[in-house]
Amino acid sequence: MCGIVGYLSSSVPAQEALILSMAARIAYRGPDAEGAWADPSAGIALGQRRLAIVDLSAAGHQPMVSADGRLILVFNGEIYNHRALRHEVEAAGWKWGWRGHSDTETLLAALQLWGLADTLPRLNGMFALALWNRETRKLSLARDRTGEKPLYYGWIGQSLVFGSELKALSGFPNWEGKIDRNVLSLYLRHGYVPDPHCIYCDFVKLPAAHWLELSDGQRTAPVRYWDFHRVATRARPPIALEMAIKELDRKLHAAVGLRMEADVPLGAFLSGGIDSSTIVALMQAQSTQPVRTFTIGFDVVGYNEAENAKAVAAHLGTDHTELYLTPKDALEVIPRLPEIWDEPFADPSQIPTFLLSRMTREHVTVALSGDGGDELFCGYNRYNQGFALHRSMHAMPPFLRQVVAGALSTTPVQAIDQIARILPQRIRYPALGDRLKKLGMVLSGAEGPGLYRALVSQFQHPETILPGAEEPPTILSCAQDWPKLDDFREVMMYLDTLTYLPGDILTKVDRASMAVSLEVRVPFLDPELIECAWSLPLDVKQREGRTKWVLRQVLARYVPDKLIERPKMGFGVPIEHWLSAELREWAEELLSPARLEAEGHFDTIHIRKLWEEYISGSRRWHNQIWTILMFQAWLQRMRD
Repeated sequence: MCGIVGYLSSSVPAQEALILSMAARIAYRGPDAEGAWADPSAGIALGQRRLAIVDLSAAGHQPMVSADGRLILVFNGEIYNHRALRHEVEAAGWKWGWRGHSDTETLLAALQLWGLADTLPRLNGMFALALWNRETRKLSLARDRTGEKPLYYGWIGQSLVFGSELKALSGFPNWEGKIDRNVLSLYLRHGYVPDPHCIYCDFVKLPAAHWLELSDGQRTAPVRYWDFHRVATRARPPIALEMAIKELDRKLHAAVGLRMEADVPLGAFLSGGIDSSTIVALMQAQSTQPVRTFTIGFDVVGYNEAENAKAVAAHLGTDHTELYLTPKDALEVIPRLPEIWDEPFADPSQIPTFLLSRMTREHVTVALSGDGGDELFCGYNRYNQGFALHRSMHAMPPFLRQVVAGALSTTPVQAIDQIARILPQRIRYPALGDRLKKLGMVLSGAEGPGLYRALVSQFQHPETILPGAEEPPTILSCAQDWPKLDDFREVMMYLDTLTYLPGDILTKVDRASMAVSLEVRVPFLDPELIECAWSLPLDVKQREGRTKWVLRQVLARYVPDKLIERPKMGFGVPIEHWLSAELREWAEELLSPARLEAEGHFDTIHIRKLWEEYISGSRRWHNQIWTILMFQAWLQRMRD
């Protein structure tokens, strides 16, 4: 696991000293070694910071030169099938021998033998790489299938600059860091900056499952090497339930086993939920020693999963470590968030994810996580909610839908809440007024497939608080690009895999873990496991009123149902309560009218109205306010 950086320029000399200084800005991604390579005649410089995981010797150092001297590689990530790939290379007539046993050397040999386009489909791993070809004088960039590892690139003048994080790129001469207000509108909608966009003008992220070839002064479009659309839409032959469970168990076993290879201490995150419990169970089944597991706990009702995790760990016999956090622990992290995430990022679970990573790094260097299970096995609550709403909208005549939407949109929240208070306890719903108000906005603004975009939006109309911005299109706003699937729940799973998973979940995990030099591996995103999960019909994922049914059956082979049968709980923190208490002074400063006016990004009156309604208790605007606050805090950090 590493951080990479580089540039190709005809105006800025290729210097090892410059590239090392840029790489030093992300030293935490690779504290074990640094490396640089430059060719002044070609204008290319490559740099890397190494976190040594496989082959800790100098034989794994980067930048690495191919055996024939033609290629130079910098690489961030892990190739889990590198042993099998090495055998394949040898069988193809490899004659140069080996310097060590690192996956980097194996990858570079494959690239030398087959080229990038033919090598990428063979890789099972998480990676972002840059490859320079001395003969053709072309630079290639590539990113893994699901976007586990980040890769930014863009132009400063006529210089192409790229790297794992933006702060490394900001060390290049004449960096401006001009905010793209159109992209800022995307951030307001999603709470993160979706791929391939970047918060800065003239920069983008390389999309997952794509590669790009460039030469000096040339700007070309990325090329897709793995088609998730094909995976999601191919025919699904009927399968017996027992066979589906057995096949999934086998694929999971293999995916977890591949990710357990390391020359450093290894453990796992354990929340006690279905996904992480499955990963840990399969790790322990393949280990002769107790697996190290780690959990964060909160003494707040509705936010604590530590007791569940402890019970699962005890049953499996893991070496378990837990840490209970106080509000003070979490609040001390908040000033660091903008620096860690580089772009505005408003998922509050970034706080416990960072704290969990920090605790875990005190004991191990690699941790496996259960991320990706919800997208593969229809686990999010919003899938059922969205499905029910989608079905109801289609059954409702358009004029009636507009009548209902108008009534919900115009009825004051306070009036709805007053009615809710006199309802019988068994049918009361918390914050009913706010929920129905959002439903009214969804019904009035979402026609057909646009429903899901409305459901996942923090702000339905970002332009109302960001004057002059024009929101760029994304796959969520381009329904013509959506797959033709029979069930709307699968459409939502598909969209999340391309947007929410790389933009929010994987970004959160990568930045939080890398900030403390911890490598996190995600078995659910194994390519063969993704293919297996999408080959299964939906009725084995949601069955008998239970989500993730087939995954639960696999887990039941290792853990009793009673330990994991409970309502789904998000990995969050009580932001709603903190903003009106411990965080109020901090928030007031960032949202002061004078400050908002001086910065000139937002409509001050609109922002202040949201804040005042939240503080008065009349509206639950905490998620929207947190989104604004995270941008404000990021803006302040970038200015400092």
